[in-house]
Amino acid sequence: MIKNSIEHKALKKIRRPHILFDFKYPKFFILILTIVLAFIIFKERNIPFIDSLVLHSGYFGTFVSGIFLSWGFTAAPATAFLLILAKSQNILFASLIGGLGALIGDLVIFHFIRFSFKKEIACFEREKVIKWIRKKIPEKIKHYLLVIFADIMLASPLPDEIGVTILATYNKLSVKVFSIMTYVLHAIGILIIFLIGRAI
Repeated sequence: MIKNSIEHKALKKIRRPHILFDFKYPKFFILILTIVLAFIIFKERNIPFIDSLVLHSGYFGTFVSGIFLSWGFTAAPATAFLLILAKSQNILFASLIGGLGALIGDLVIFHFIRFSFKKEIACFEREKVIKWIRKKIPEKIKHYLLVIFADIMLASPLPDEIGVTILATYNKLSVKVFSIMTYVLHAIGILIIFLIGRAI
């Protein structure tokens, strides 16, 4: 009887469908959904409801899109909104507005990482690998490598969380320098999105 019960459970496990990867990768699944949503928003931009919703949001919509552009799960829909808004706005002015929104989004991540993960960062810095890297790489070179890599992450379509986390863990970087650097990068990035939106 016990043997049959064990066999029955084993068969159920084998036959059970792996729905949504058994939720093993829920974040990747949500990320894919946001990309699909962005594609639908842009493809169906001529539908009156979507067209009216996006275009009537004006520069405020650009500002909000800039904020959401900073976060991985909302970056794709925010990009779709900016592409649609490209033909109805002054793209230079809109890039400055969107860059401001993106800066606010990044500052939220920056402060959260720097202060909430303070103990973990301190522990991480004491790891043997990190100590070895510090000894082998001169301080100036390490500083430039970190900043360049983080800037590439911020300027790329990859989630800003990666670049901001790298910069937040670098204690010698002030909030002022971070803000200027992030704002310029995002303003340029949003301008490129607008130029693509105009060309499509």
